[in-house]
Amino acid sequence: MKIGYVGTGAMGAPMIARLAAAYPGDVLLFDANPDLAATVAEKTGATSTSSLHAIAADCDILFSCVPNNAIVREIYLGENGIAASIKENAISIDCSTVGPDATRDVYAGMKARGASHLDASMLGSVTQANEGTISFVVGGDADAFERAKPVLSTCGQMIRHCGPSGAGNHMKLIHQTLVAGHAVAVSEAMGLCLETGADVETFYDIVTQGTGFAYSRYFENRVPRMRGGDYSALFMLKFMLKDARLARDMSKDPTAFPMLDSVIATLEDATEQGHGDDDFSAAMKAVEARLGKRLS
Repeated sequence: MKIGYVGTGAMGAPMIARLAAAYPGDVLLFDANPDLAATVAEKTGATSTSSLHAIAADCDILFSCVPNNAIVREIYLGENGIAASIKENAISIDCSTVGPDATRDVYAGMKARGASHLDASMLGSVTQANEGTISFVVGGDADAFERAKPVLSTCGQMIRHCGPSGAGNHMKLIHQTLVAGHAVAVSEAMGLCLETGADVETFYDIVTQGTGFAYSRYFENRVPRMRGGDYSALFMLKFMLKDARLARDMSKDPTAFPMLDSVIATLEDATEQGHGDDDFSAAMKAVEARLGKRLS
């Protein structure tokens, strides 16, 4: 069985490493940046391929992880895309966070070629990708999911089939509304500490050690980094903004979700201030700018 991976970025590279360790000699990769592809191939033991056609024609299971809807449609449905050369009965697994409509378009294109397509959105960031503890929320045909599950298990722990094509995207994007909302809420809470003179360290202890409902893994893990001025990206703010916008786009009546609008506005402020490539905890930077005070 040949396994392929398209996209060798921050999430793709550690997944490729785990796949290459589990299936030595049988993992191929492709990236639009040939230098990056060569570097990841050298580090992981996977084999770099020259084109989407080459990797699609040779793989039984083909992963992808790319930035947005447009690129997903292009790599799968473009003139020289995956669907044009995929093997019959092969399974493609897109781990990108994209809109359900894009996924369903790809699903139809792959089905027309006799192949299956799964949307396997990931919950977690670079740390979990390196550990192999990513959670996958998966949409697509149940039989394809069962066939792909052993390979997904190489890279993740919780692997949940959520329904037909696009269902994994739905779950991921709704999940991201909570994550983005929490990031902004934590930033505003820390901002209130600054504005009112409340002791930040005492507040941190109360949240993390007390019995109230304000505690979260995000708060415990990110606030110390924010206090130290460390906004190096574990998950980029610009991608969180993209996810929040995609979630809003799923609604027939976006005006029904005013808090999501407010969250998006704060993420947009931080992006416009130059923090799009920083960790999404840099939502704090937008709050700091409004207050004229710094947390770190």
